[in-house]
Amino acid sequence: MSAHPALILFLALFGLYSPVAALASYLPIVRPFNHVQVVRLSLGLACNVLVFVLAALWVGEPLLKLLGISTAALTATGGIALAYASIPLMRGKAGAVEELEKQQELERQQQLDPAVDPAVDPAVVPATPPEAVNPKSVLFTPLSFPLTVGGTTFAFGVAASAAATGLPEKAWLSVAAVAFAAVTGITLYLAGHLERRISLQGAMILDRVAGILLTAIAVILLANGFTDLVLARLNQ
Repeated sequence: MSAHPALILFLALFGLYSPVAALASYLPIVRPFNHVQVVRLSLGLACNVLVFVLAALWVGEPLLKLLGISTAALTATGGIALAYASIPLMRGKAGAVEELEKQQELERQQQLDPAVDPAVDPAVVPATPPEAVNPKSVLFTPLSFPLTVGGTTFAFGVAASAAATGLPEKAWLSVAAVAFAAVTGITLYLAGHLERRISLQGAMILDRVAGILLTAIAVILLANGFTDLVLARLNQ
């Protein structure tokens, strides 16, 4: 007895997503946000993933043909977007590394001039406080795309939809999409829960590791995307 197509789709998406690896990649992104913001980000991510996979299931194939976009192009674009976000982490130019450098610089200033109070001294604190990070600025890119879904995810949905024999089977595929979206939202929530329990030094190490892993994923996405694009051109 063969497995149900909806189960196959869910397992394929789950394996491609890899919650443990995704959780590590979310850590530096959720750091600036409080608990309520992380909950909202988790719900927003789950909604984005659900819409993305449902779109692949129900309108994916005709939509790609209409726009003239291939899944290979989506994959390559995801690699570029991910590399843009991950390379600064790998180089220690963002995240906890940057926070630690600012903290060390402040300590050096206080050692040179013990009278300096960073809470009131305008030489230490800028006149205009930095703007808080808006959760919406990271919800679509890089959280939703390409860290959570990408061209390969879309291709899985299109392939599953093409193999469906009728509306009942497509409905079960939609249930699988809901389950997968829930997994991604829970994973992001757990990342926020874990991040609050890590020291700044530990977060710095995780940022570097996450940056290396994410850059490696970006290279894989770029290589796969461009390879598929070249092969598709040669086969024309």
